[in-house]
Amino acid sequence: MYWYTITPLDVLMLRDAKPFTPGERAWAGSIFPPNGHTIAGALRRMIGQPEKLTLQGPFFCSENCLYLPAPINYINGKRLVPVSWLPKSHPASQMLWDHSRPAPLLLDQTQKPGPKSDRKERLYLSAAAWQKLLKGETLTEQERYCPGKENPEPWTSETRSHNALATGTRQVKDADGYFVENAIRMNTGWSLAIGLDRELPTPAIAPLGGESHRVLFERCPALDSEWQSLSELSQTHRQKPGRKIAYLVSPGIFERKQDNGQSVCRGWPWEWHLAHSDNPQQKKGNLVSVATAKPIPISGRIRDRKKNIGTSITAPQMFAAPPGSAYYLQQSELLFAEDDAGQGKPAHQHIKQLHQLGYSELLWSSCEEKS
Repeated sequence: MYWYTITPLDVLMLRDAKPFTPGERAWAGSIFPPNGHTIAGALRRMIGQPEKLTLQGPFFCSENCLYLPAPINYINGKRLVPVSWLPKSHPASQMLWDHSRPAPLLLDQTQKPGPKSDRKERLYLSAAAWQKLLKGETLTEQERYCPGKENPEPWTSETRSHNALATGTRQVKDADGYFVENAIRMNTGWSLAIGLDRELPTPAIAPLGGESHRVLFERCPALDSEWQSLSELSQTHRQKPGRKIAYLVSPGIFERKQDNGQSVCRGWPWEWHLAHSDNPQQKKGNLVSVATAKPIPISGRIRDRKKNIGTSITAPQMFAAPPGSAYYLQQSELLFAEDDAGQGKPAHQHIKQLHQLGYSELLWSSCEEKS
């Protein structure tokens, strides 16, 4: 993979997938960092032709160092443990819970959370900190907390109102004349970072997001080795036998068609079956527990190849598991997009395309067993 930085030359306007109607007090939702569809659209526009791209990210970059979303399965620096993985001596080891759902997560009695700090925890960790997490090492306070009054997010949001005046007057239109949205301003010294399967001529300037605000694409070879080290460490853990934790570092789109062909998204892969069940007829797998949060709405575009060639229409909305989600497994498993057994099937092709746009990227860590 060839890694690039994307540095905004102005504020960015990036709307989310929630529909809105301009009018009185209408609010257009925003999303940041941009999703894979948005990045791929900007790259294709820069290249000048609709090529298929394979990308990773977007992540963040500062001083030629890669920053990835922090995992959400930690409390005050201590990692949560599935109740079924607790030692028999733990008071909660005999807890009753719904076996049709992932196992509850809690702290081991030997893992007392550290003192609560008034400092803000980092939402994005450096590649070096991620190396330590994958090895099961404890992060230092400098790696966990933001220095001073630094914002955990390397950007600020600025509220912008949009007004349209009625013809021949100085009055805002009564209808379709007013809406509000957020503009994103990156902090000094920060940029986005993406990995691509090809080398592009850089530096290059291209529009990204709404209103054609421009960004600067630059090649950053220093990030190549950082990502390669993380990826190799992840694969080493993945290939080892035993318990695993898979960390989601980009939005995870886990979509399947259910009854009547209705598409349903959930917070963990459909191909990963639960390791426990009260139903003897239910297929058992390796997934033990899940730590996730509020889903992210995502909507791309579909090329209209029938009616208006060269144009596109809005794609059906999807909901992605947020980066930082963690999955506890008895042993590692492939995602459907990584399994060549489904090659040629339309469902596999659709999921493969999403994976190539940077979605559902996992980093793997081994987890020691306790008796």
